[in-house]
Amino acid sequence: MTLNVREINEKVQNESLFVPELKKELGEVIVGQEEMIERLLVGLLARGHVLLEGVPGLAKTTTIKTIAQAIDAQFSRIQFTPDLLPADLTGTMIYNPKDHSFAPRKGPLFANLVLADEINRAPAKVQSALLEAMQERQVTIGDATHELPELFLVLATQNPIEQEGTYPLPEAQVDRFMMKLVVGYPRKEEERLILERMTAPKAHEVRKVVTPEQIFAARKVADQIYVDDKVKNYILDVVFATRDPGAHGLAKLKPLIRYGASPRATIFLTTAAKAYAFLNGRGFVTPEDVKSIGPDVLRHRVLVSYEAEAENVTAEDILKSVFAAVEVP
Repeated sequence: MTLNVREINEKVQNESLFVPELKKELGEVIVGQEEMIERLLVGLLARGHVLLEGVPGLAKTTTIKTIAQAIDAQFSRIQFTPDLLPADLTGTMIYNPKDHSFAPRKGPLFANLVLADEINRAPAKVQSALLEAMQERQVTIGDATHELPELFLVLATQNPIEQEGTYPLPEAQVDRFMMKLVVGYPRKEEERLILERMTAPKAHEVRKVVTPEQIFAARKVADQIYVDDKVKNYILDVVFATRDPGAHGLAKLKPLIRYGASPRATIFLTTAAKAYAFLNGRGFVTPEDVKSIGPDVLRHRVLVSYEAEAENVTAEDILKSVFAAVEVP
């Protein structure tokens, strides 16, 4: 097994050469937000869609667009509004009067990186059309089914402060996202640098530093990253502690949790930890990888009870207690 891990380490070293260059190029445009960038790259390598929550103006759109430019990928932005229709995302059949035939016109979902801006502002039918495409990676237009690109990633945003006129995503649909990132304000010195860059006469022109083929090769290596049985058991213990906290010495959390994380959380936590290890140049997953990426994978999967809401206990608080209590191998 040691030899296999050594071989995987070598593969990771070879295939992750683009990571520092990509991060450097993104840093030329995005100030701070290192954690958001890293998590988006984890989603890219692990084929997992990402939900970003944060107030307007925190560079969410700019970051996603810059990543698309840096990896020579097609970027598409969909502004979700209450009058949006599923066909506005997937496309529709167009009638050609010359030969009396219908031809498909593909919608904005047929891109590599799709930004679903303010996803909770569109009605349930539109949200379902997007989430179906995320899950099946295909779209039906008329009678024909069309495959989405191999490099396909949905990055959705929602505003946590304005809830008027919104259609909150049901828990089952939120569960389709690999990670939910909470984007915060930059530090004062970072905002000063933002001010300097954004008011400069000429904006930085993003270079294409990665090809989709390099991303595909990196994904294959990330899939091979070694996860020890002890780490797998640790992941299971963390997930099961959200479902049955009493069995893990967390009986005080039981009345605070309405529903724990689903089996999809176990899968996503493992694949995200592999991608995180890849970004850090390792061919094996450590418990620290799981602890680092865990809150982003689990925060939208742990549903708090009314009692927790009354006591101002959040899913974040519960996860802190879980990770503190579950024994690290």
